[in-house]
Amino acid sequence: MASELRRSLDRMRYEVLPVGKARLDLLDPGSTVTVTASPVRGIEPTLAAAERLSANGLHAVPHLAARSFRDHAHLATALDRLDAAGVSEVFVIAGDGAHPLGEFADSLALLRAMEQLGRLPARIGIAGYPEGHAFLPDDCTVRAMEAKARYADYVVSQITFDARTITEWARDVRLRGVQAPVYVGVPGVVDAHRLLRIALKIGLGESTRFLRKQYGAVSKMLARYTPEDLFDELSPQLADPESPIAGWHLFTFNEISGTVQWRDDLAVRLSGYADRPA
Repeated sequence: MASELRRSLDRMRYEVLPVGKARLDLLDPGSTVTVTASPVRGIEPTLAAAERLSANGLHAVPHLAARSFRDHAHLATALDRLDAAGVSEVFVIAGDGAHPLGEFADSLALLRAMEQLGRLPARIGIAGYPEGHAFLPDDCTVRAMEAKARYADYVVSQITFDARTITEWARDVRLRGVQAPVYVGVPGVVDAHRLLRIALKIGLGESTRFLRKQYGAVSKMLARYTPEDLFDELSPQLADPESPIAGWHLFTFNEISGTVQWRDDLAVRLSGYADRPA
């Protein structure tokens, strides 16, 4: 179990913001780095960041937010830029904008537009919501995932802190016929109170209760969250060929340094466990 968890650390995905500073030089060459999309700044910062990351030897995965595109021509131009930069993987989302900039109201519409253009990237990821979506009923998110499944090479779950919630949701996804592997979306090493604000903003129920219970006391005001407990609980899934769970997607919020240090420390400890005689 320890050896499988140790190997999974080398395959982790790191999500960053397209603005601000992040110590991406601390990541190993070839690491997968996904770049979020801003509903305020539009798609340009995401595309520019993906181009820079790819040029610096990282595997860049831009978030293509449907509501940030004007029309098919705008989308085609963006895909041309990514292709020229050697970016072959994208993560398709609706986006957080209150109103679409143009023709595409949701991620399914954008996926269909890419198909119509004959420009589907080599690899595509879509989002999943174990605790529901802040603005959509559960039945809508279920139907949307089923419709998008034929385009998806993998699913990344929204932030979750409860192992049972993510396990049951991932199994339900598989039972509904979605065969794409699931990457569990968890924060990296981040200030716990910042996480609580984020959880409240995006409408997470169980996760908000977890954070309040774990980090709500005044004595823990300086606490920093790490995903280690969740990794421990979910690591048996990595070794189970029947499990949809394939690995980890870290929401870093650009706090790369602490996350990389924690990962390296955990890798050393896990290597020691794996080397012990049975």
